Amino acid sequence: MKLTSLAIGCLALALCGLAAPAQENSPTMNQEAHHARIALALHGGAGTIHRSEMTPQREQEYRAGIEHALRAAYEILERGGSSLDASEAAVRTMEDDPNFNAGKGSVFTSAGTNEMDAAIMDGKTLNAGAVASVEQVRNPIILARAVMEKSKHVMMVGSGAEEFAKRNGIELVDAKYFFTQRRWDELQKTKAAEKSAAEGGKKSVIREPDSHGTVGAVALDAQGNLAAATSTGGTTNKLPGRVGDSPIIGAGTYANNATCAVSCTGDGEFFIRAAVAHRISALMELHGMSLAEAAERALSDAQKLGGTGGLVAVDKNGNVALPFNTSGMYRGYLGEDGKFVIEIYK
Repeated sequence: MKLTSLAIGCLALALCGLAAPAQENSPTMNQEAHHARIALALHGGAGTIHRSEMTPQREQEYRAGIEHALRAAYEILERGGSSLDASEAAVRTMEDDPNFNAGKGSVFTSAGTNEMDAAIMDGKTLNAGAVASVEQVRNPIILARAVMEKSKHVMMVGSGAEEFAKRNGIELVDAKYFFTQRRWDELQKTKAAEKSAAEGGKKSVIREPDSHGTVGAVALDAQGNLAAATSTGGTTNKLPGRVGDSPIIGAGTYANNATCAVSCTGDGEFFIRAAVAHRISALMELHGMSLAEAAERALSDAQKLGGTGGLVAVDKNGNVALPFNTSGMYRGYLGEDGKFVIEIYK
């Protein structure tokens, strides 16, 4: 009888011992607990943005546009969707908003045309897709993702990219869709200022938001995956065929689950030369810097070359950084309390 009781006791202990570790060491449970936090940040361009020069109505339009994009991305993340879907949704929303220099609100080239660039990157796989100098694609960010997922390439440009869009059922629109009076007036103002300067007249100062801008988003999903997406119309009065940093992987867009996701805005030529987006990741991985430290350093590197601008970034732990060295940057992010934070000025 005593032996039977002892055997039963030992068997019970053995069963408990087997069950407890299974629950304690479950990779799924640990992963869910570690990656339960989601994070989101976006920008609508950086430049010379002064409160004194912004009308209340215009400021409200920008804030509403940023909130709309945040909400589009947040709804995806909240229901367990991917960071890739969320970042694309945020950028697509801003491409449809004429207030931002991407998609519908794109600036004009010196030839009076619109040429758009976009890129997206998956931090889990390091897959990426980009397009440049497209003129009829309503949402360049959708095409960039198609390049990533439906081709063996990373970047496609011009007519070839648009032909690829047609084959994949991506919406093309007439060039007049991208016309906005505000952007056209900016082009005329820039041309007049250049002409005046060339003739020895008084040099006019063109405000940065009147000459360039970008939209971008970065996200961390509940599965711990990072993604970044960026889209732009480029710079006002640019030469046809000019491409900035936005669609260049490692310059204006980058994502890596091991470190961070980044989307930049600013003087593209300098951000390319400083490889800003990838430099942030490298500084974190190789020098052990925090996201905030690395972002500031990389932005400083571009500034030393002569470039100004800003960026949004999120790391694998959900920390967010939104540095800029201009007087303002249209930006928003998901706060730790779950509420949206929207800011414009320094």
